[in-house]
Amino acid sequence: MSHKEANDLQDLQYFGEYGGVNPSISDSSTYTFLSAKTMFDTFEGNTEGCYLYSRHSSPSNLYLGEALAALEGTETANVTASGMGAITAVILQLCDSGDHIISSRTIYGGTYAFMKNFLKKFNIHITFLDITDLGAVADAITSKTKMIYCESVSNPLLEVADISALAKIAKKNEMPLVVDNTFSPLSITPAKLGADIVIHSLTKFINGSSDCVAGAICGTKEFCLSLKDVNNGAGMLLGSTLDSLRGASILKNMRTLHIRIKKHSENAQFLAEKFEADGLRVVYPGLSSHPGHLIMEDQMNPQYGYGGLMTLDVGSLENANALMEMMQERKLGYLAVSLGFYKTLFSAPGTSTSSEIPMEEQKAMGLGDGLIRFSIGLDDDIQRTYTLMKRCMLDLQILEKDAMDV
Repeated sequence: MSHKEANDLQDLQYFGEYGGVNPSISDSSTYTFLSAKTMFDTFEGNTEGCYLYSRHSSPSNLYLGEALAALEGTETANVTASGMGAITAVILQLCDSGDHIISSRTIYGGTYAFMKNFLKKFNIHITFLDITDLGAVADAITSKTKMIYCESVSNPLLEVADISALAKIAKKNEMPLVVDNTFSPLSITPAKLGADIVIHSLTKFINGSSDCVAGAICGTKEFCLSLKDVNNGAGMLLGSTLDSLRGASILKNMRTLHIRIKKHSENAQFLAEKFEADGLRVVYPGLSSHPGHLIMEDQMNPQYGYGGLMTLDVGSLENANALMEMMQERKLGYLAVSLGFYKTLFSAPGTSTSSEIPMEEQKAMGLGDGLIRFSIGLDDDIQRTYTLMKRCMLDLQILEKDAMDV
């Protein structure tokens, strides 16, 4: 497998106004024109290299968009002020009143809430299903279905979508496959597997420093331009505009993404193998016990590993809360939502990032009370991390004393 995506990112060069190695930041909300005719043409979308108003576009955000397009292998990309800004714009651009969406049942809680609770205001209907059941996906398609939506690796259960197979179903029925690739940048390249639109929360791995909120939509020039249309573009009219200063910051952080993803994956693989050997129920796509392991293996870019997310089931919410509090006290990470930080982050998704999903549906999909989602950090000595984490589990009697190998 080639290193094309990382190479394409490395090859992007934007000189600053005075020859700086980083591009100059356009810190303006509006832009001047030398002629009224050029302003009119820009409003109509008939000019290149001209900027109108930062809600529409800015140089800093265009630089970031080009880098994201290189990352995902798409024609272009738009950036937004949050991952939800990207998700909502795509859905509302593609769907009208009376339309139907097929979505994975295990998705980010905010996406689930938007689909289930908000879209009904527009008479847009959703079928949530097990996205790994390809027969169920095909059977759910109706004449009103306008898109298939999934996450490459789902939040929080880490189910692996068979993107190639889903893309074939989508193309056969002449509809787009929309894939949220937030959990697996570089590890999976959905557009190469047939996805039409790729979404990211840039807040997570791509930015990597937990200091901003942003999103991205990667796709064709035609679709991305439609999102920015001043008359009917959801990206333009919903107003989820990324600040130029943040766009420039994320672009700089992207330059180390390939290094960070490798280390996140390496550390997560190590911990997953160790804790599975200790007898805990571990879910990680890099384990042969994972139901989607072979699919992940078939569609991943192997040099970047299986990703930095894993889950552990410690039996009860009480155990989960006690363990997370102890790990934070012992400086093993932070009891916090989100992912992709240099330090390990952990949360009980049933009461946090997936709390929008009703309890009966959480249980139906296998989201137990004792489940902890870990975003594994960039620890240099991962053996030390494992030993300290295991000591916490022994002290709380989550693991038996004789299980400690010292």
